[in-house]
Amino acid sequence: MRIAQVSPLFEAVPPKLYGGTERVVYSLTEELVAMGHDVTLFASGDSVTSATLAPMRERALRLDPSVKDWIATYYRMVELIYRRKDEFDVLHFHIDYFPLALFSRQKVPYLTTLHGRLDLPELADIYGTYANCPFVSISDSQRRPIPRLNWVRTVHHGMPASLLTPQPVKQEYAAFLGRISPEKGVDRAIRIAAKAGLKLKIAAKVDNADKEYYDSEIKPLIQGNPDIEFIGEINDAQKPDFLSGAHCLIFPINWPEPFGLVMIEAMACGTPVIAFNCGSVPEVMDDGVTGFIVNNVDEAVAAVGNIHRLDRARVRATFDRRFTARRMAEDYLDVYEELAQPAPRLHVLTA
Repeated sequence: MRIAQVSPLFEAVPPKLYGGTERVVYSLTEELVAMGHDVTLFASGDSVTSATLAPMRERALRLDPSVKDWIATYYRMVELIYRRKDEFDVLHFHIDYFPLALFSRQKVPYLTTLHGRLDLPELADIYGTYANCPFVSISDSQRRPIPRLNWVRTVHHGMPASLLTPQPVKQEYAAFLGRISPEKGVDRAIRIAAKAGLKLKIAAKVDNADKEYYDSEIKPLIQGNPDIEFIGEINDAQKPDFLSGAHCLIFPINWPEPFGLVMIEAMACGTPVIAFNCGSVPEVMDDGVTGFIVNNVDEAVAAVGNIHRLDRARVRATFDRRFTARRMAEDYLDVYEELAQPAPRLHVLTA
């Protein structure tokens, strides 16, 4: 198939450091190419891909402080893709609601995977306006705020099987990986590790929007504490050792997480996850196999005490069965083929 993948422009594909959606787009794109499909990736020009790269701007928005109105870059990108739409059998968007106005008015098959939270009133309004457009969710729980959209499939994220693998290192700490923000619960992770008597290593990005929260709420908990090490952002090459060296990944979220890519990153390294029961967690986790699903800090501390009972090889085997990029690509190909099927003709009976 001739497939267009349309990535956000905030990070390169793949992202240099933090960047969930762009990382998923990269994994999907590379797997589709490996399966023999003709893929064009619309992304920032500093992206690296085995597909045909169609650069929409020179570099990722996060690396370009000169950009004052990022929405303008998205409108331009959608228009440029619209002018090329007939080159493709299917167009796959990962940029929220931006393509809907144009592409709902043309005939080339398309779909939009929604990667973020949907529990905001304005999102119900905008997506409800285009309720008949084909959408893919990344978890069933993500759909709950807007259940009546044209949801054609749920496709869980996947990663290349060889990207992150278990390493032969000693487990010496608990890990927190991702982003510093109130909903990600790093303060809970600090309390859990302290109560469980474990050192905690934090590998996380601090966005400008969350810097005040980090400075006022989190930094005082870290400074001068020998049992906490703040590493900052890490890249994919650093993750196998970081995650393999952890007894567990602590994922103490306090929001309707649409998927939670860090959970499957930990599983790929054989590292069990202790996750709070929010959003997609019950769909992604196999409770008692890949980790433990808990409801509060005390339950999380108790789970840490039982983490040694879990088989790390079985954690990795579950990743191989459920969360590889090949499985994700196959799921999406099913959707592409369904959308590309011609509409059935209506037969009119004549006397």
